[in-house]
Amino acid sequence: MARRGKLTEAELGDWALYAQQVRPLKGKAAPPLPLAPPAPAVPPAERGFTAPAAPKPVLGAGFLNVGAAPGGLDKASWNKFRTGKIATMRTLDLHGRTAQRAFHALQAFLHAAHADHVRCVEVITGRGAGETGGVLRRELPLWLNLPALRPLVLAATHPHAANPGSVRIMLRRPK
Repeated sequence: MARRGKLTEAELGDWALYAQQVRPLKGKAAPPLPLAPPAPAVPPAERGFTAPAAPKPVLGAGFLNVGAAPGGLDKASWNKFRTGKIATMRTLDLHGRTAQRAFHALQAFLHAAHADHVRCVEVITGRGAGETGGVLRRELPLWLNLPALRPLVLAATHPHAANPGSVRIMLRRPK
């Protein structure tokens, strides 16, 4: 592999972003960050219109993965929940809704259920068309991990392996 010369401005910027996330070893000082010139400002007219992106959940310890056993729930309770032995008290059917309306309905539904001390609910997104499923089915795990909903949700799983269009959600107990 040939050795390269100086780093480009983009590479310096990428390195600075990466270096900010790294913690130095014990007893070692953090390396100095390369100074990258500020990026030229692009006028809004040249950028064009882009819709604001929904905040992406941060993957890590607090990330909820549908079907995976969560921390804070013992194995017996998880198995009862996963196998459907804990009855759902409420159901929300999102069929036929746009993604935006489905998100708002889900948010209102989960907040109301949590306020009413409901422990287990079911959300029906439908299987959707195509190999990857529908929009609602793909977006539901992301919605459950948003800061407005993540504190309410303890666990999520599909009630049956053959039915990925439905998700059972265990809510946390209100404090």
